Amino acid sequence: MVAATPDKTSTAETSTDGASTDGASTDEASTDEAPAVDVTRLRVALARLSRRLRRHELAGLTPTQLAALATVERSGPMRLGDLAAAEGIAPSTLTRLVTALEDSGYVRRFADPSDARASTLAITPRGQDALARIRTESTLVLTASLGLLTAAQRTALAEALPVLEQLAEADPAETRSR
Repeated sequence: MVAATPDKTSTAETSTDGASTDGASTDEASTDEAPAVDVTRLRVALARLSRRLRRHELAGLTPTQLAALATVERSGPMRLGDLAAAEGIAPSTLTRLVTALEDSGYVRRFADPSDARASTLAITPRGQDALARIRTESTLVLTASLGLLTAAQRTALAEALPVLEQLAEADPAETRSR
């Protein structure tokens, strides 16, 4: 059972087509003996933790620029349209974003050899260094926070990691469209 309100009531929402969007069928909910998850508390906790990890110096980058830079690093050189699609941003926003990354020396834009009308974006060594520094700072902040937990709390968190990783990779839109 999934509880999405602070009072822990079930909130099986109905989508516009009338289908349940709570992710669990009635049969699964009745046979599942796991404790209810307060989705609101989980969302707030994850958002607060994420904000804390982003509070450090972002090397002059906005969160959107940082996400785009990380995508270029992960995907390798990529066309601007592919970056816009991957980040879910409009072409006009992408132009400003890429210009800022270029001006900072974090990426380099070059003509796509297969299509002279298109540009390809690649991360520079300076961009890689900035991402490495940001990741190191985030890891240090999280490590210090973990030091405030009891051994039992750290064990519970370690056991929850596979589930959190699965949640991070899951795309609810894909499961609803099946």
